[in-house]
Amino acid sequence: MQTRYEWSQLPWKKIQVKVVKLQRRIYRASQQGNVKLVHRLQRLLIKSWYGRLLAVRRVTQDNQGKRTAGVDGTKNLLPPQRLHLAQQLSQIPQPRPLRRIWIPKPGKSEKRPLSIPVMADRAAQALVKLALEPEWEAKFEPNLYGFRPGRSCHDAIAAIFNIIRQRPKYVLEGDIRGCFDNISHQALLEKIQAPPSIRRILHGWLKSGVFDNGFQATERGTPQGGVASPLLTLIALYGLETLIQSLGTKQHPIHAVFYADDFVVFANRLSDINRAKTAVADWLEGIGLQLHPEKTKISHTLDGKAGFDFLGFTVRQYPVGKYASKHGFKTLIKPSQQSQCRHLTQLKQIVSTHGAATQAGLIVHLNSVITGWCQYYATVVSKEAFASMDYHLFGQLLRWAKHRHPKLSTHLIVSRYWRVNQGDGWVFQANDGSKLRRHNETPIRRHIKVQANRSPYDGDWAYWGTRLRHYPQLPPLRAILLKQQGGKCADCGLYFCSDDLIEVHHQDGNHGNQSLENLTLLHRHCHDQVHAAATLPATGIPDNEPSWRGAGCTETGKSGSEAKQVG
Repeated sequence: MQTRYEWSQLPWKKIQVKVVKLQRRIYRASQQGNVKLVHRLQRLLIKSWYGRLLAVRRVTQDNQGKRTAGVDGTKNLLPPQRLHLAQQLSQIPQPRPLRRIWIPKPGKSEKRPLSIPVMADRAAQALVKLALEPEWEAKFEPNLYGFRPGRSCHDAIAAIFNIIRQRPKYVLEGDIRGCFDNISHQALLEKIQAPPSIRRILHGWLKSGVFDNGFQATERGTPQGGVASPLLTLIALYGLETLIQSLGTKQHPIHAVFYADDFVVFANRLSDINRAKTAVADWLEGIGLQLHPEKTKISHTLDGKAGFDFLGFTVRQYPVGKYASKHGFKTLIKPSQQSQCRHLTQLKQIVSTHGAATQAGLIVHLNSVITGWCQYYATVVSKEAFASMDYHLFGQLLRWAKHRHPKLSTHLIVSRYWRVNQGDGWVFQANDGSKLRRHNETPIRRHIKVQANRSPYDGDWAYWGTRLRHYPQLPPLRAILLKQQGGKCADCGLYFCSDDLIEVHHQDGNHGNQSLENLTLLHRHCHDQVHAAATLPATGIPDNEPSWRGAGCTETGKSGSEAKQVG
């Protein structure tokens, strides 16, 4: 008779530790070029009970898009259903067609297609990704940043700064047309070189088809919306950076920085840029892709119409006197004009749609948008842009206040909403004490670029825990708590990784008590487990009880014979 247990009472710390250890072995075997061991460990991870549990948790709890339904209409799973799904993953189910939805691109009239798998296929993709990602993390080039664990947009921008800071460069701004939708399935599967069982699974996902005004077959591409699609796209583009660098010489090197399907190439000479453009176009044809003719441009960082936009930043060099810089120019990276315009438009829409809201309600909506935008640009030269945003927002708020009180003078309106007469200065503040966050209050903190060949699978958790503490999108409160906790979760004691979802836990249960002594940082699943433990009775399962893992499984979720093979 099998012991009964609850989803929230599973030993998630042990589960995560065991899965990460197995992923670390895959990473090291891939570094050593031991293909047979890599394939053996990948099959072991896919069959393991721990791996299945972790995959289900990631798509049903940790994933922000967990409530998006596939063709079966399932949006959420209850804890018993999650356990049932983990048991079903012992045999990967036949893939079902994807549900196509269209979402608008930011600041554009175009729409982006998303193809949503059903929940069971999402969990299966997460499980396969657990096995494939460590292998490819050991292979990927150092300047590939998009959709990789532990790397961000800010690492790509820091890499660009390091490349151009000593000497002006010619720039090829590359954009791949419909990258996700046009990758050749045959070329992708040949490049993966996974075990036959995994290749059959991947082939089924790629050929599953979509429902968009009727069923449509998928002959090309890795549909956006799947858990494994970003990783498959990176695998398809693997080798392009190496090709570009091989075109340069020791005296005139050629560098490239990639973020998903967007990339920039740098060279000292225009002829090298033209050669790189031709070589990239020819290489992409081999996997069914091509450069976008309108979005692929050649520019220069200093001369002519200097500068270029990348990931929402404007990268440009300015000529200065010999006393200002020994190189005769200065490299400045700022928020792009397009990004500033989008941000102002969003703030204007919030103000206009909250004409009847209270001042406190308006402040809550504005602060969330301002905080996120400022944290993204807090690593570059943004003070001027921040001041400009505050200036334009003040005009919007003044019009909002005058519309509410058309018969009051401007002096009385300002005194009521900005507290100028109370000695607080020009602070937009409500009666309950809530204040509008000003853009220029955000301090500028330079981002420390990730080391070239580092990966979260290399086992150096101290490095990644410390790195998260300086993560540019980390709110100040969480940075303080991380420093107090030494970069570790207060519940399980593991170091936080840059891809972990973190929750602020109130120890006394009072969300109004925001004192630092009352707050701790927990993993999201640890946070769920702490609250579940406060409401559910204990089941009395010993920590070393193996019966919940399924018949014939050892501590890592693998069969005894397989454990001897790889042990």
